[in-house]
Amino acid sequence: MTLIQIEATIIVVVMLGVFVWDRWRYDMVALGALLAALATGVVKPDKAFEGFASPVVVIIASVLIVSRAIARSRILDEAARALLRRAPTTGMRVGVLAACVAFLSAVIKNVGTLGMFLPIAIQTARRNGQSPSLYLMPLSFASLIGGTMTLVGTSPNLLISTVRRETVGQAFGMFDFLWVGLPLTILAILFLSVGWRLLPGDRQGKPTDEEKFDVGRYMTELRIPKDNTLVGKTVGHVEDVGEGDLIITEVLRGVGRHPIPSRNWPLAAGDTLVVQASPDVVKALVAREKLELAGKREIEEADDEAKDMTTVEAIVSASSPMIGLTSESLLLRQRFRVNLLAVTRASGAARGRLRQHRFAVGDVVVLQGFEGALPATLAELGCLPLADRNLELDRAEKGYLSLAILGVAIALMLTHVARVEVAFFGAAVAIILTNQITLKNAYAALEGPVLVMLACLLPVGEALKDVGVTQLVATQLTAVAHHLAPLLALGFVLMISMLVTPVMHHAPAVIIMGPIAAQLAKSLGYNPEPFLMAVALGAACDFLSPIGHQNNLLVKEPGGYTFADYSRLGLPLSLLVLFVGTPLIAWAWPIR
Repeated sequence: MTLIQIEATIIVVVMLGVFVWDRWRYDMVALGALLAALATGVVKPDKAFEGFASPVVVIIASVLIVSRAIARSRILDEAARALLRRAPTTGMRVGVLAACVAFLSAVIKNVGTLGMFLPIAIQTARRNGQSPSLYLMPLSFASLIGGTMTLVGTSPNLLISTVRRETVGQAFGMFDFLWVGLPLTILAILFLSVGWRLLPGDRQGKPTDEEKFDVGRYMTELRIPKDNTLVGKTVGHVEDVGEGDLIITEVLRGVGRHPIPSRNWPLAAGDTLVVQASPDVVKALVAREKLELAGKREIEEADDEAKDMTTVEAIVSASSPMIGLTSESLLLRQRFRVNLLAVTRASGAARGRLRQHRFAVGDVVVLQGFEGALPATLAELGCLPLADRNLELDRAEKGYLSLAILGVAIALMLTHVARVEVAFFGAAVAIILTNQITLKNAYAALEGPVLVMLACLLPVGEALKDVGVTQLVATQLTAVAHHLAPLLALGFVLMISMLVTPVMHHAPAVIIMGPIAAQLAKSLGYNPEPFLMAVALGAACDFLSPIGHQNNLLVKEPGGYTFADYSRLGLPLSLLVLFVGTPLIAWAWPIR
């Protein structure tokens, strides 16, 4: 080995060791590896930052924004809940959730899909008196296998497409992965529908970030507009829509007040419903039934700057001038230019009219106001802001337009009118410009650490090929694979990829293994495509640990899983992928 090859090998080995150590952030490790490669000359200065301009980074960033907009629309959420209501057994519920997550992961980034269905799965488990551990790991595994169906479903597919373009001059297409990914996804869903029995059913997971800041049920007021679908329906119907998580404590009609209405009380246009519910339930009801927040309507009629408005949760401190007063007596809107949308007491949900509620120390309020002025207003009111949960109770997302924009992007790719990165970049910009997602939430959707890690590792991986390290490793593997039948050699590459991914992030696994697999295929006289597919599939299907993919890590604490739990369900699923995926790849992409 030459000196530069030794230096490149040391950098990669140390980087992988730090990944396995798991004490430092992935992006910091990647930044250090790139800096070391620059300092030793392994990576040339003119190529060091090409990763930041890589189409892979642009595609992933764009897909994250598109996914966040669709996830916030609640259209898919409502469809999944409707299916779950028709699933009487645990196996059917796991199968429904796994199928929804898997097939959506083909067009929405799999981590975004999992994030959308995580609270649904937790609520489903609790509603049926079960531990979330029976649902969450199957969901994570379904999102991983579902992402293998398309180019944009998972990062390994995007990265291996780049390797193919550098190897044979042509990248993989949007649905080139479907012939392998679709059969495996269907088999995986069927397996998870029965395999959930391998998981422990008595685990009590840690609360999610949303649950950590849960302040219980709020009291808020919702107005029924004219010609609304709820006109003529009953109080019981609205409470049923909330699936038991919403209570109507009072109906206001004209100047009349009707406390504790019966479930058969008919609703009319103009009625104001005083409800007790969590923010998520209120938001879903407002979006689904096109209701109006009582406070929001007043401020929008008086001000034309509603587009600059935001919603914040805050707690009333002991020094607040609000204590003992109501929103009416405080003249919140006139003096402070904020609206009170909801309130809850530390001892439980507040009761009575929202505008007549007398504030006390520890009350949690939801205030709506102008984004730039809210911090100063909260300080003046003696309120301390809570963790930002992006409540936006008043925002009824227009999910159909987001789906339509995604459909146009996919059509442009399939007809070769636009490249993948151009189509998804255009979709992300269109979604922002049409206000399907706020600019704040668009930036929040970007996974900065993941994007930085990829941008840093891409030039390092390219340098391994340039200095000849990839050739050396491929030569050693060729000596082993030379004695194997073509199908076994393909399975060997798939197995190696599946084994190295659990001890490192899936991105470096593809960046390192991809060029090695291509060189191995060339040395054996085989086509590179099936071997590249094997690397992508192996890196995407990390079912053995919480380390290789963030989706597995995302469900670890809410599900109460230990490291060993992953192999209980993941090992048989990995064997399924290995023994079924290998011949599928060979069928879709001939080895010779």
